[in-house]
Amino acid sequence: MSSTTSDIADPQAATRTVQGACPHDCPDTCALRITVEHGRVTRVAGDPDHPPTHGALCTKVSRYAERSYDPARVLTPLKRVGRKGEGRFEPVGWDAALADIAARLQAIAARDPQAVLPYSYAGTMGMVQGEGMAARFFHQMGASLLDRTICASAGGEALVATYGGKVGMHVEFFAQSRLILIWGSNPITSSVHFWNFAQQAKRAGARLIAIDPRRTETAEKCHRHIALRPGTDGALALGLMHELIANDHLDHDYLARHVEGWPALRERALQWPPERAAAVCGITPGEVRQLAHDYGSIKPAAIRLNYGMQRVRGGGNAVRLVALLPCLTGAWRHRAGGLLLSSSGWFKGARHDAALQRPDLLAGRKPRTINMSTIGEALNHPGSAEFGPKVEAVVVYNSNPVAVAPHSAEVVRGFAREDLFTVVLEHFLTDTADHADYVLPATTQLEHWDAHSAYGHTYALLNRPAIAPLGQARSNAGIFRALAARMGYTAPCFGDSDEAMALGAFSAEHVDLDALKSRGWAKLRIADAPFAEGGFPTPGGKAWADAPGLGLPDHVPNYECAESAPALAARYPLAMISPPARHFLNSSFVNVASLRAAEREPLLEMHADDAAARGIAHGAEVRVFNDRGEYRCKAAVSARARPGVVNGLGIWWRKMGLNGTNVNELTHQRLTDLGRAPTFYDCLVEVRAA
Repeated sequence: MSSTTSDIADPQAATRTVQGACPHDCPDTCALRITVEHGRVTRVAGDPDHPPTHGALCTKVSRYAERSYDPARVLTPLKRVGRKGEGRFEPVGWDAALADIAARLQAIAARDPQAVLPYSYAGTMGMVQGEGMAARFFHQMGASLLDRTICASAGGEALVATYGGKVGMHVEFFAQSRLILIWGSNPITSSVHFWNFAQQAKRAGARLIAIDPRRTETAEKCHRHIALRPGTDGALALGLMHELIANDHLDHDYLARHVEGWPALRERALQWPPERAAAVCGITPGEVRQLAHDYGSIKPAAIRLNYGMQRVRGGGNAVRLVALLPCLTGAWRHRAGGLLLSSSGWFKGARHDAALQRPDLLAGRKPRTINMSTIGEALNHPGSAEFGPKVEAVVVYNSNPVAVAPHSAEVVRGFAREDLFTVVLEHFLTDTADHADYVLPATTQLEHWDAHSAYGHTYALLNRPAIAPLGQARSNAGIFRALAARMGYTAPCFGDSDEAMALGAFSAEHVDLDALKSRGWAKLRIADAPFAEGGFPTPGGKAWADAPGLGLPDHVPNYECAESAPALAARYPLAMISPPARHFLNSSFVNVASLRAAEREPLLEMHADDAAARGIAHGAEVRVFNDRGEYRCKAAVSARARPGVVNGLGIWWRKMGLNGTNVNELTHQRLTDLGRAPTFYDCLVEVRAA
């Protein structure tokens, strides 16, 4: 039974089940069944009827009720009374808060609306509570636009440059694959439902191979693990191409009919014999040859690529090269062959984004765009004719930039500006909220309407509120609706309810809306093997090896490595990657007591040889440092780290760190080759005992 508005109005109703959707930045986008007893959520479970979810949830989201009912949750508007960063606030009424916020934003916008910056990402992936009413509000104002690059834009643009869109396999069909390359992904932590399909394939005899600098929980359960150096995935892909050509593991017909620019790519790949690729990747030539043999001879073969490998200088080129591998072998002919990095492009025609976000409210204005990955630079920029006006106000929602943005010392310096007016919509007093002038209490997924697409499967989902908002919390859309009214924005779209926006989020042409409303999810109408006969969403229907305006992909070495910066590598000889801790999702869930207890403390995984050379024992407190700063954590001497690489598990809130910092104290603001994305995993450090 699904919830209705009348269900929520009666908190003493009998036990009921409400259909929902997980809002978090995860490819699985699970369908939820939420149990409500006498107005209180008592259980959050996976929907057993939803094929990708099949009744299971990750450890994090299964604790969602604990997070929503956390006694530390912000449930009333707060106004700052201490210095920025201290986290000292006093309660204030909604009327007073909205009046002051609106007046201050209006005053800034009267001088130049571009001095106001929205900052948001995927704290919720919802189309209503994400960039629905919020986008309308900032478009009407004419505020600066935000380039939302911090997670996936390098890989996303690489897919567009190869396939014409962010498209790939149906996740369910990995269960029928005979070989699965799990490349730059730790699905036991980050995509448990894909892992279920991979396990089904493994039980049926499929081979699983992990490609990752870190020996992850997933790598331990695969048949083989290839521990390459960070930022060398493109070199490995070229080495594989060389061997596929040399041993004629090619589908010549598929290449001739469905790939543009293959002859030129062939010549480039022939310059990458296994010895060259292995030397760059820090593996053996035999590993390159064996992987190519398996990939070329075992069919159907599928690749589950993930975003960690594109968080380096050459991340876009690397994704382009990996994405071309199934074109060489014709793996796309099989529904259980091909590649999945993102499925979000399948929703392009299904989502009513323009109707939800209303870019027409800009009325011809073309505000500047600020990259969220360089927010530290943007906030500390004094303003210029080239850059535009100084940022005078930031409205943060669905994000925690002080913790998650690179080179966080610069980010902290920017948010600590006394002349920066900052409003944060939040559930808790995060590192960013501590720097706010106002913190406004936002609802959680249990308390509001929303609609969701996915980037790991091909189902649209609907989220119904299970309970009334706790305390004085309001939905993101409700807060921006109220601010719009205070600022005199009278366009009829500001009167649209959350429910109406959610129910109108998808096109009836692509989504069965009756099914979506009745059961909470509906599958897009996409062929099982969408590229069996080409038909990629490029203008000519062919995959691009030689992409217009980009040319051929190639291996691009990291900014910070011995090849590109030998003097820097001599001072800081350890490469650092910062994958997520198992029980966290970006900076979400760090404050959930049971999950933080499972992680215990911030850790840096080190190989035994690197630890011994520095006199570091397991469990010792260490200083991890470079020219940008210092981070203190505990050393975990572990086989999870390969020699020469340390793994700084993230993303802890700074104020929960050992010295008030987190791993992003060490990362930099340089961007990827494609997509203007951050290079979190392109980072050199040194480690010493504290």
